[in-house]
Amino acid sequence: MATDYYAVLGVRRDAGPDEIKKAFRRLARELHPDVNPDPKTQERFKEINAAYEVLSDPQKKQVYDLGGDPLSAAGGAGGPGGFGAGFGNFSDIMDAFFGQSQQRGPRSRTRRGQDAMIRLEIELDEAAFGTTKDIQVDTAVTCGTCNGEGAAPGTSAQTCDMCRGRGEVSQVTRSFLGQVMTSRPCPQCQGFGTVVPTPCPECAGDGRVRSRRTLTVKIPAGVDNGTRIQLAGEGEVGPGGGPAGDLYVEIREVPHQVFQRRGDDLHCTVTIPMTAAALGTKCPLETLDGLEEIDIRPGTQSGQSIPLHQRGITHLRGGGRGDLVVHVEVVTPHKLDPDQEELMRRLAKLRGEERPTGQFAPGQQGLFSRLKDAFNGR
Repeated sequence: MATDYYAVLGVRRDAGPDEIKKAFRRLARELHPDVNPDPKTQERFKEINAAYEVLSDPQKKQVYDLGGDPLSAAGGAGGPGGFGAGFGNFSDIMDAFFGQSQQRGPRSRTRRGQDAMIRLEIELDEAAFGTTKDIQVDTAVTCGTCNGEGAAPGTSAQTCDMCRGRGEVSQVTRSFLGQVMTSRPCPQCQGFGTVVPTPCPECAGDGRVRSRRTLTVKIPAGVDNGTRIQLAGEGEVGPGGGPAGDLYVEIREVPHQVFQRRGDDLHCTVTIPMTAAALGTKCPLETLDGLEEIDIRPGTQSGQSIPLHQRGITHLRGGGRGDLVVHVEVVTPHKLDPDQEELMRRLAKLRGEERPTGQFAPGQQGLFSRLKDAFNGR
């Protein structure tokens, strides 16, 4: 009585290839001799291998479904008693244990290139408002002599005579399980299935050469240190003239002499004398938008800050800008001449009366003006 291969794998007679393979992998994990060394289990393992050999091969399956002997018709030496050609699906056994099948067939000589990255330094005002920069890029480009083919002009790649274009060679060995067939990349063509008898003299058969080119990069307003700008398809061209990877431009902002950046806000410090803080003044400041006068109100204390709205960095996402925060530092004179010291003593005497900050008692305003003139050498 002929063996019912569908029953051996536990599938219906109308089961598709994916269902048959799934059932085989499940049984192979359970019944493999390395997992279950029982002799009866080994016989069962040989049966499912023979069943899968037939049902996974469209020609053998057709012969079997018509009532013929698929192993004899195919000239196979295997069957339930041995593995023979049936273990040609050794990768399916490996797939059952490791969850993935080995790559079969020739590899393509054409592959995607790697991504590349360069660093670009920009000034603070360029980061604030955006700019356009020309950069020099040294990457691999398609060889102009062979157009990426890798073969010298007038020649072409030829089918490997060792693997006959399959990219792999097979070897049959015997084990306690029977005959086992394994495959490995062809050593002559390195798995490509073709060989290049006469490589291109320009690229040595790689299909690409190094070249320096100039690219124009648009820097958006609001970029910061570490911001990366992606230029699709401007990276390394792949082997065999394959598609290019991407180029990433990483921004490095040059430190500014006056302003410190904190997010999208700018900070700076202005230094004023004590008399200017007491009386108030106008302090000129060169901002990113041009020269502006900072209003120092009377009675300003050291450490106070004055915000200038919308004078900072443009927001990278969304409209508007950050602020410019001006920090005031009041300088106390280190040394006084006799006249200045006398004026300071009189001021201290006059200010013995408690008054709100920024207000002066009668006579104090004039005394401060005289102090200011004295400190300024007038």
